[in-house]
Amino acid sequence: MSIRINTRLPRPVAAFLVVVVVLAASSCLPTPPSSTGGINITLYGFSIMKESLEKSIFPGFAAKWKNEHGQEVRFTSSFAGSETVTNQILQGVGADVAILSIERDAQRLQKGGFVTSDWRTLPNKGIVNKTPFVILVRKGNPKGIQDFPDLAKPGVIVIHPDPVSSGGAQWSLLAIYGSELKKSEKQSGGEPDQARALQTLRAIWANVKSTPGSAREARTQFELGFGDALITYELEGLLMKQAGAPIEIIVPESTIFSEHPAIVIDRNVTATERPVVDAFMQYLWSAEAQRGFVKAHFRAATNEALTKENAEFAQIKIPFTVEYFGGWDKAYPDVIENVFRQQVQKKK
Repeated sequence: MSIRINTRLPRPVAAFLVVVVVLAASSCLPTPPSSTGGINITLYGFSIMKESLEKSIFPGFAAKWKNEHGQEVRFTSSFAGSETVTNQILQGVGADVAILSIERDAQRLQKGGFVTSDWRTLPNKGIVNKTPFVILVRKGNPKGIQDFPDLAKPGVIVIHPDPVSSGGAQWSLLAIYGSELKKSEKQSGGEPDQARALQTLRAIWANVKSTPGSAREARTQFELGFGDALITYELEGLLMKQAGAPIEIIVPESTIFSEHPAIVIDRNVTATERPVVDAFMQYLWSAEAQRGFVKAHFRAATNEALTKENAEFAQIKIPFTVEYFGGWDKAYPDVIENVFRQQVQKKK
């Protein structure tokens, strides 16, 4: 940039003009994040992330960043079913970060061009916390439900979120189907009994009388008195018990652990926001944040010592993860599409 000053002006005036021009030019340069007035991170999360983020994670990171950089960090958040959240981002909402129920939704955002970085390079391959799937029943367990197959008993009204909009619903289907596969393997010592697993899923689905849009909506409906049983995240049952709800948590003999990826929506993150967003992502796996998740009844991503700090967690006899099905790349087409949609849902 060149500066031309009229040399016929008095020297003090010319010097003043030079200072003004230089200051104006310098104001156009990028400002380091630590010296700006504040920054906002917009996070979209699947429904049950709300309490842990708003009560612990957001304020914890904001305090840490303020202490280290002198800058205010504010959060804007929105929560819904994982599939719904993903669709909203694909339609253009300004999320900077997403925490999703299933990795398949992260893959959809990557294919749509919204995520260009690889979340698997984050700690624990991007999985920020986990929780097993359980069954919630009314106080006293009047229907005598002890495991997934009992949900197929005549007269049992089951609430199950909608697999179209809810990642939790897809985890639940994998929990039921995989549970019967795992138990049949153990009992026979041989191959899993796919016919038994299909029949159990089909019989349970015949008793599903309501399919709310998310796991949180399903919980709300159950709290309002509808239904005899709800298949959901362990976290939801523990939060309900903590609030004094008249329910019992039934732990299936075998069930799945849902694992939840955190991702950056790269398309929406500006150069100014990037250092703060990246720092927030790393914070999610810090001992402080993981302890916050555990207190909110999520299990820690990898730190079993932290998980043991919550005495409310159940012991699962035969646990499994989505890797039992070959990961989401196989679980979705093989179980959600082929088994559930083609052989269960269409037969109802």
